[in-house]
Amino acid sequence: MTRVIAHRGASGHRPEHSRGAYELAVELGADAIEPDLVPTKDGVLVLRHENEVSGTTDVAERPEFAHLRTTKTVDGQSVTGWFTEDMTWDEVRTLRVRERLPALRPASAAHDGEGTVLRLEDLLGILDAAPRAVGLVAEVKHATFFDRAGFPMAQLLDDALGDAGWRGDERLTVESFEKTVLRQLGSRGTGGRLVYLQEARGSAADEVAAHGSAAPSWASERTDEALAAFAGEFHGISVDLRTLMAGADTVSVDDARPVRSVVVDRAHAVGLAVYTWTLRPENRFLPAPLRRGGDVAAHGDWERWFTSVVRTGVDGVFADHPDLAVRARSLVEGATG
Repeated sequence: MTRVIAHRGASGHRPEHSRGAYELAVELGADAIEPDLVPTKDGVLVLRHENEVSGTTDVAERPEFAHLRTTKTVDGQSVTGWFTEDMTWDEVRTLRVRERLPALRPASAAHDGEGTVLRLEDLLGILDAAPRAVGLVAEVKHATFFDRAGFPMAQLLDDALGDAGWRGDERLTVESFEKTVLRQLGSRGTGGRLVYLQEARGSAADEVAAHGSAAPSWASERTDEALAAFAGEFHGISVDLRTLMAGADTVSVDDARPVRSVVVDRAHAVGLAVYTWTLRPENRFLPAPLRRGGDVAAHGDWERWFTSVVRTGVDGVFADHPDLAVRARSLVEGATG
């Protein structure tokens, strides 16, 4: 059965990585929740998609933090704003969260300011209190960048999980776009499933740091030989929807036929699970033939898209609206049952 993973919580309904988004994801039936992990100045892992937080908090409006605005190069990209690693946890915890895409998701933006930035421990507490088993799929962000800045992400994560009683927990999955930090976690015995994230194009930051222009591309790491090698150390890979659905045709919602995905077939053949990101129902994010009307914020034919993705046999889908992904899975199960 395809697992439904709430992407940054129920981020289509509430500001991402907020307590409201996480708690709603549990209510809506998500099998797991995906937080992104970045450190504070004093080494606390907080839940933000990026270490630059002006797009998802009120930091830019806080005069006490004006002096911290700066420009950094993160994984080869120049970024200007406010960074978690320049602020202590006591400072970060005062920031109010807000919707990243307010024009696209005004209903979510109506909840701006209702919550503050959370730590990993806060989410683990939510999961421990859930009325059913809900997994954690934690993404380690910018591990090489942070390691060079004095924040060893594998150690910080291992310590936080151990302190919370989650080290080795069967509900645990850790993912990253960098293999090095996954291998470090494996050598530490942190436990859980290790999943290697891959972009459609480009190269991993740890490979670029080690090999420069000779770094292998993510595409080259999807050959049969590379996948077979990864199967010896990782549980699975996670790819973007375009890579997953390359060459596949969408099918009707009530159709029971499988949808062929080359990457799913090849990864499964060597024993790797496959995950994909990110299912979103708005026209802006759907393939052109499935958009309905001219409003980019309106929902298009998401059922056809979501069910087609599930029919590839993918092991897990990341979704901003976990309730819709759960419904799509039930439609597929109903058609094939």
